[in-house]
Amino acid sequence: MIRRREFTKGLISLPVAIATGALTVTPRGAHAASKLPADALRQLDSSPYVYVSPLLSSGKESTCHAEVWFAWLDGSVVMTVGSSGWKARSLAKGLSKARIWVGDHGRWKGLVGKNEEFRKGPTFDAKAEKVTERAVVDRLLARYDEKYPDEIGRWRDKMSQGFEDGSRTVIRYTPVR
Repeated sequence: MIRRREFTKGLISLPVAIATGALTVTPRGAHAASKLPADALRQLDSSPYVYVSPLLSSGKESTCHAEVWFAWLDGSVVMTVGSSGWKARSLAKGLSKARIWVGDHGRWKGLVGKNEEFRKGPTFDAKAEKVTERAVVDRLLARYDEKYPDEIGRWRDKMSQGFEDGSRTVIRYTPVR
């Protein structure tokens, strides 16, 4: 049994431990991300796109795999999508598992047929969750400013206001491997 004095002594030393680095806090998803293949981690830092497929309750992939802007934040893939789109609708239906491929393999859907080149890239399964914190959205948009400087000007306000009015959904995909 811990005595009150010992317990409170530990509480007083907690800020000191954090300040000196003796105690570290692992960001959400960082532990799972450390288990990803090295090529996936390398590309998550540099790739302009990921390809996402929600997994059906049977475990099979959905039939859509579009390339999507994303940010690698705190060991998770984070993105904003239209709330009426299939990624947001599948999450709203409770389909919280997804498969993600990393890399730039061109547009998934072309004029003639579908481009399956993304399947050659690093892949991992993830748990999807809706982001409700404005601070995460602000960090996502700041990363988009750096990552997509030529395109973000046309999308920034729509993404920011869409989060507020519900027309856009921010999704966090945390690796489960």
